[in-house]
Amino acid sequence: MAPSAVEQESSVSVERVLVKPWARPEPTKEDLDWAPLVQIDLSRFDEPGGKEELAKQLYDAVTRVGFWVVVGHGIDDERVLRQFSLGNAFFKESIEEKRSFPCNFADGEYFGYRENERWIGDTGVKDNVEMLNIPKAIPAWEDVPKHRIVRQNYEEIASFHRDLFDKVLRKLFILISIILELPEDYLADAHGYDERSDDHLRYMIYNTRTREEWAKAQGYTKGGHTDFGSLTLLFSQHVAGLQIRTLEGKWKYVKPVDGGITCNTADTLSFLTNGFLKSTIHRVVTPPADQIHIPRLGLLYFCRPGDNTVMKTVPSPLLERLGLLTEEDKTDQPVATGTEYVRARVRDVHHKKVIDRRENTSFEFKGLKVANYYS
Repeated sequence: MAPSAVEQESSVSVERVLVKPWARPEPTKEDLDWAPLVQIDLSRFDEPGGKEELAKQLYDAVTRVGFWVVVGHGIDDERVLRQFSLGNAFFKESIEEKRSFPCNFADGEYFGYRENERWIGDTGVKDNVEMLNIPKAIPAWEDVPKHRIVRQNYEEIASFHRDLFDKVLRKLFILISIILELPEDYLADAHGYDERSDDHLRYMIYNTRTREEWAKAQGYTKGGHTDFGSLTLLFSQHVAGLQIRTLEGKWKYVKPVDGGITCNTADTLSFLTNGFLKSTIHRVVTPPADQIHIPRLGLLYFCRPGDNTVMKTVPSPLLERLGLLTEEDKTDQPVATGTEYVRARVRDVHHKKVIDRRENTSFEFKGLKVANYYS
């Protein structure tokens, strides 16, 4: 189990972490095949008829594409760059400090630090991803340990965390509820910020590799995956590499949008709508030649349903008309909660020292099923 907050405070240095300003690198000059993504302008949300018009614009993205870009969200870019700066400073900390609170994958818990320690099959190449996952600032998680950079900047991080939910996620859930012909607050309440769930803000870095190392790693497994929770927010950082699989089965790059947040739907939102909402297949590949030498720093937010949200189809009139709401869905049969599913999935994917091949395999938990690999 992770150390207690009291034990951690007494065992690490109290020296303040120097946080240098981080700036986005120059965009690639390569002519990449970019995916056309719709932009949802949330500044129109409170206009008369604004929500309904935005819901119409979002419909195709959430049911067929799975990716879109939010603009007009009210999160100043200075705050975004500050969070990137905090993440960049964290990854420059000593390995001892980073290891002071590791993710407890044995129990499916994703809060804390994930080290790039896993081997990729028998390639001789290690996973190049490090991350720090920070939970919501709610009473349920007040005893979760914190790395010193988080402790020293916690009020700022917690405020950013909360604003992402209130200014972006809550509004997206309302738009999706309108699409499903549910009460507007239905999905927002099912993902309530103040409720116990495994939502987290993530600082993430893809450390640099040689082209040969990238080739070995991706020669072993170059497939895509879907995210575990409901909605994912991704802030632009300019190093290309993220691709989505289109309906035609082609891989296209996701282009960063100045001031925009790239969003995607994930597994549990698909479960809650019996597959009507698309859980997006995506992957990260070798950066372009003019960016391969740059560490790919990431800032993301993962929204996940919690203890009080059961994984069965929501009572949507639209889904009922489409034949996606079954009689069984209307009963009180026992099913997994959001927390149970997500933690089972985290445990299955991450509680290992070697990344194995997963072609033609799937993950199943209490009647829920998702593919492990998409070519």
